[in-house]
Amino acid sequence: MNCTLAVAQVDAAVGDLKTNVANHCIAVRKAIDSGAAIVVFPELSLTGYTVRDLNWDVAVRARKQELFEELINLSSQATIILGAVEEADNFGMYNSAFVFEDGVVSAAHRKIYPPTYGMFEEMRYFSRGSSARCFPSRHGRLGILICEDMWHMSLPYVLAQDGAEILICLAASPTRISGQSPMLPALALNYEHHKTYARLLSSYVVYCNRVGVEDGVNFWGGSHIVSPAGDILAQAKLFDEDMIQASISENEVRRARRFSRHVIDEDMHLTVQQLDRIQLDRDSHK
Repeated sequence: MNCTLAVAQVDAAVGDLKTNVANHCIAVRKAIDSGAAIVVFPELSLTGYTVRDLNWDVAVRARKQELFEELINLSSQATIILGAVEEADNFGMYNSAFVFEDGVVSAAHRKIYPPTYGMFEEMRYFSRGSSARCFPSRHGRLGILICEDMWHMSLPYVLAQDGAEILICLAASPTRISGQSPMLPALALNYEHHKTYARLLSSYVVYCNRVGVEDGVNFWGGSHIVSPAGDILAQAKLFDEDMIQASISENEVRRARRFSRHVIDEDMHLTVQQLDRIQLDRDSHK
């Protein structure tokens, strides 16, 4: 697990897979040259976020294909995590995270909570994922989530209990301004949110948000890497493309979990038992 992790905070061309793949390769080479062994990109980084009805045209399978040839080659030098529209075996469409590692392409996570409220309309175009489990990597067990998933505390908890020492979130978070605060509300909320997860789960939290403008929507960036102690190790620019990196150390996770034993001492059986009780109670009142 001891390695350097890079976060590539990039823009994306909507619906232009070839251009986006080429830009990913440029960023991966830059990260490799700086010593990174893991490179993380934002949500739907291969396609752009507002794909809507284009999703049928830009959907890809998580397997070797000509489009991915250069990324596959680069994956022998670094593990690459990126966002794509995935076509499943049953032809359903998913907002997914792909992992390229050692020449293999895998669908590591399908977004479980595609939002459809306010300005969001993902459930019109994507099916919901149905599983949250760690991805086995040469860098250990990686917990990978996508944007809204991170706002459901059960998912980071499940991944930490499944062995994740690094929680990675791919995001396309839009800019929303309110009140008199000099800091973007989304920025402040996400920072506090991720520092809390890092402390409570004694894990690294890696947040990769995109930048750029699509269909009048601006994405704020501000990607960051948080230590298991809740300290921000690296923070990207707002609104501009950027690349940040930090050293990931198993010893930092070990130290955090030994000094604060809440992860080690967690009683999963009790949690499952109580959730079952609550669900039965709810069902009986329907």
